[in-house]
Amino acid sequence: MTRDLPLTGLRVFEAAAHARSFRQAAEILRLTPSAVSHAIRKLERDLGTTLFDRDGRNVTLTPAGEVMIEHVQRGFAEFWRGLEAISISRPGLLRLHAAPSFAAQWLAPRLPRFLAGDRSIEVRLATGTDYRRFDDFDADIVYGIPKARGVTAISLGEEWVAPLCSPAVAEAIQTPAALASQTLIESDNKRVRWSDWFAANGLAAPPPHGPRFDRSFLSIAAAADGLGVALESLRLAERELASGRLVRPLAGCTTDVSYAAHWLAYPSTKRMTPALRRFTAWLLAELDLPAV
Repeated sequence: MTRDLPLTGLRVFEAAAHARSFRQAAEILRLTPSAVSHAIRKLERDLGTTLFDRDGRNVTLTPAGEVMIEHVQRGFAEFWRGLEAISISRPGLLRLHAAPSFAAQWLAPRLPRFLAGDRSIEVRLATGTDYRRFDDFDADIVYGIPKARGVTAISLGEEWVAPLCSPAVAEAIQTPAALASQTLIESDNKRVRWSDWFAANGLAAPPPHGPRFDRSFLSIAAAADGLGVALESLRLAERELASGRLVRPLAGCTTDVSYAAHWLAYPSTKRMTPALRRFTAWLLAELDLPAV
């Protein structure tokens, strides 16, 4: 008999157990309270046990109900995971994760161009840090070369790092030495720091004396707002440079630093999906890099 339990009855039970109220469960499910009460009574009758203790409008789970809800919730979780697995197998779906600053400063502004060229693709882009890399995504644009095993990594080319600031701040920076008296914005997670830039230009770096941010897009925004001078990627700051909100005060008279900052990574054990293949080709072409 228990194998014939209606799915709707289990859904009503789950909602009522979560809300601890038949009335609130009815509102959640857009049913009448009497329909919820009837579904619960039928489920209890089919199971031959009481799932809720009733006390006026309040209900609490019985010991049997507590056992039941644990398994029902687990079963529904598996059910939704199955539906998600079906949905992500669609050939046009591309699930991407990207380093936050790369996503915000470079990728997101260009996605309309990519999607306009191929309307069959649906992109899901995330930048959070709480994820299981390739369980949740088809590919990841990471900062720094991936060191994990079983990962294919494609370099997204060299990025040049230079001092950047607002036009007003730039007026006081005529020589590299003039930077020492400026507010130098630090990006905590960058591999190229102010000490590297000063060393590349044969200068001693001043002691840190500026604000610190954990994301490049924050440093770029702070510099554009006149807070100080940021040492940042010209690629990530290209929109601010193009608009004139940021300038390179020492362009042409100093040595900038370059390095391979970002990489496209995907599992070596899996074949590229058609959507990922098209995205990779577009990404490399957008960066003027050779196809792979």
